[in-house]
Amino acid sequence: MESARCVPDPLADAHALIDAGQPRQAAELLRPMVASGRGGALARLVLARALCAAGEAGEALAVAREAALLFPGLSDAAVVLGECLAKADLLPTAIAEFQRALRLDPEQAEARQRLGEAWLAAGEAERALDAFAGLPPDTAGLQADIVVAQMMLARPRSDPGYVRHLFDQFSADYDARMQEHLLYRAPQILRELADLVLPGRDDLAILDLGCGTGLSGEAFHDRARRLDGIDLSPAMVAKARARGIYDHLAVADIESWSGVADYDVVLAADTVVYLGDLAPVLEVVGRALLPEGYILFTAEAAEGEGFELGPKRRWRHSEVYLRRAARQSGFAIGGLVSCTPRREAHVPVEGFAVALRKAAQRPVTAGGNT
Repeated sequence: MESARCVPDPLADAHALIDAGQPRQAAELLRPMVASGRGGALARLVLARALCAAGEAGEALAVAREAALLFPGLSDAAVVLGECLAKADLLPTAIAEFQRALRLDPEQAEARQRLGEAWLAAGEAERALDAFAGLPPDTAGLQADIVVAQMMLARPRSDPGYVRHLFDQFSADYDARMQEHLLYRAPQILRELADLVLPGRDDLAILDLGCGTGLSGEAFHDRARRLDGIDLSPAMVAKARARGIYDHLAVADIESWSGVADYDVVLAADTVVYLGDLAPVLEVVGRALLPEGYILFTAEAAEGEGFELGPKRRWRHSEVYLRRAARQSGFAIGGLVSCTPRREAHVPVEGFAVALRKAAQRPVTAGGNT
């Protein structure tokens, strides 16, 4: 009796290669198959995943998008497209694809898990937990993701992923939204405060924390010999760069930014509203400022003696807390005045404009005592 011959199975071989950490070889195996029209939806989806794992983001997205167009009713195609979008750091559209997958198949656990993971990457801990709630408790990686989400909610600041996701979405029309609809005046308020505490200085080295699209930089550009900016949102930094007024711009988290003490002024317009506990950022600012340098910032007002998270997910700080945080971080109050940095639903937002001065370095005596 003639022995049976092994029939090649490119899809099984591709899966094995991906599992073995060889996604590029898996993609090479599947490209001819897909190009010749063989394999249907599954071959395209496995190819997209292989390309994504191999770091070929552009080609992966093209293959996944084509599969989603060819098979619009297939929830797996929406999941794979969402995975490729997430890998390319396109979280808003990735989330939309995972949501579409669940509309097509509400019982698909993979779509639900990927949606939760995407919300987690976007810093939306509550939405991530809502997605995870529909998964079996023994789902691989689920408990670790739940712990991460719970830790996010317990932190005394807004998650960096949330802030980045938020402002990447708003970057296209941010200036019009802020100035025309919210009557945003924080940069102008800080400029007026600077005129009081630093009169006549037009040679300032300025760092713009949370620079956004550059509205504060524009308000201070004429007083700067050097103007640098950092922001969590790459899309906002791109808008700031287009203004052509900054000497250096970087995408960074202000609490982990490592700078040297060579700035006269640090600006933070509408920035500390995404931070509850101000001690970490004041420590960073203290390292960035020259002796006698200033941080100028706006804050939204809270009652009592501490800080709180408001209904719009923006942190509010009381005057008592601001004075205590300044003192504990080694700053002197150069100015603290009530102001209205913006409106919300046509109602003025009560806030503060604050100027904190870094102490001068004290001379060291011959005996080494200060």
